[in-house]
Amino acid sequence: MSLTSRDALAVVAAVSGYAAWWLYRRFVFIYRSPLRVLPGPRASSWILGNLKDIESVENTGLPDRWHEQYGKCFVDHDFFMTPRVWTLDPRAIQHVFTHPDDYRRPSETRRLLVATLGKGLLFAQGDEHRQQRRIMNPAFGPAQIRDLTQIFVEKAIQLRDFWAQVVSNGPKEVDVIKDLNKLTLDVIGLAGFSYDFQSLNSDDKPTELGLAFRKVFANGGVSLMFILFATFPSLVKWLPVQRARNMRDSSKVIFDVGMRLVAEKKAAIARAAAEKHLDGIERKDLQGRDLLTLLIKANMAKDLPESQRLSDEDVVGQIPTFLLAGHATTSNSVTWALYSLSQKLDVQQKLREELLTVQTETPTMEELNALPYLDAVLRETLRLHSPVTMLIREAAKDDVIPLNEPVTDRYGKVHYTIKIAKGNKVVVPILAIHRSKAIWGEDAAEFKPERWEQPPEAISDMPGVWAHLLTFIGGPRACIGYRFSLVEFKAIMFHIIRSFEFEPAVPAEDIVVRTMPLPRPSLRSLPAKEGFRLPLKVKAYKAT
Repeated sequence: MSLTSRDALAVVAAVSGYAAWWLYRRFVFIYRSPLRVLPGPRASSWILGNLKDIESVENTGLPDRWHEQYGKCFVDHDFFMTPRVWTLDPRAIQHVFTHPDDYRRPSETRRLLVATLGKGLLFAQGDEHRQQRRIMNPAFGPAQIRDLTQIFVEKAIQLRDFWAQVVSNGPKEVDVIKDLNKLTLDVIGLAGFSYDFQSLNSDDKPTELGLAFRKVFANGGVSLMFILFATFPSLVKWLPVQRARNMRDSSKVIFDVGMRLVAEKKAAIARAAAEKHLDGIERKDLQGRDLLTLLIKANMAKDLPESQRLSDEDVVGQIPTFLLAGHATTSNSVTWALYSLSQKLDVQQKLREELLTVQTETPTMEELNALPYLDAVLRETLRLHSPVTMLIREAAKDDVIPLNEPVTDRYGKVHYTIKIAKGNKVVVPILAIHRSKAIWGEDAAEFKPERWEQPPEAISDMPGVWAHLLTFIGGPRACIGYRFSLVEFKAIMFHIIRSFEFEPAVPAEDIVVRTMPLPRPSLRSLPAKEGFRLPLKVKAYKAT
């Protein structure tokens, strides 16, 4: 069937009419937004607003400067000049955290991630999120993390042995972020769902699932393609461009491998119950060496009402959730810890001396948690180098956000609350809060674990789930796996700091932070396309 000129004109008219209608609605929404009265920086782009400014600035310092200039609450611009409010106010943050149904993950980000990765815990909303969280909570309890600690320790020893070979003939320059990424991928594979990525054993030859996950998150950052996919996620399913094809193919691999893993584990659980002549399993019987097995057992429990069970598709959706939340975040934190310790050799030695007092190479969770200076180094790392620099939430309805301190708008009027319209976004600048001099003192930018011996009283207002930091957020959507991450960090640091000394391999001014999607180190002397790097001089530690 051929397309006539009249048909073509009709299509063009329809598309043009829709575009004009969409732009009109966007203009009205922006013009009527109550946030427009608040002070803030000018947008540098009509399409990207201030997004490129934030992404392009090195060392994640732009939000800090904006807060110094405009105060605790200010407005910048999102896609297509849409205003969004940034706040350091603890009462406002508490309000956002404790009303998760009213302040949700941004719709465009959620649509894209659900379309490619499924409805895992990170992306589910409302009753769906509460249902998943209720089923998954037992898998992340202290007893379960205690059982997983052995995996953390075994993989840390494997990395230690690998680096020991590298430096066996003397000090060597090592790109630590590369090997730490491999380590944490192996850990989340084994501890998350008993899948062996074999990253530390391979020569950059990823497994089927590892390659698929890598492709989904390749070429991160703000781009026109990202905007199109985020706004119209259905484009991923049919757009004939390489990135869309990669996302389609990779999503299918993740789903197929996930369904196979779930089927295998369900069959194994059923066999084990039959061998023990059990009439099903109950939630109190939760045991297993990986999180997915624990989740499936909880979901199969006979004392769980049918209405609360997850579908196999929802269970499979947790696999990319485990990978996304538990892989790069921990490797990033350990990377920045090693960077900080390479700059502060006295702190590094003090930590090493504490770790060497432990008389075993396979510490338990309790033994790791009993090391106060290791805990202080962990807290200071997650304060100064939070894996997530900011949290963005979108208002699901018109609302009024309470404030601890009033703000003054562009016209000199004082406001004791912030009015926000449905669709407007709230930015919680986690890193800016963690580096605020008003909270942490004049040495807020300094890596100083000793500050945790007497933390400032001001942090008690912050509604974080752990250590009064916002690293793991707070409220009903606080990070469910924070205990997993903390113990994994300690297990890795335990072995590599006992075994090696770390010193800078390049001048400090050559290290820059690139913030998309996580704040990772790169070298100023190399082009951005070379990716993330942190070369350190590594040598075997020998007691004197």
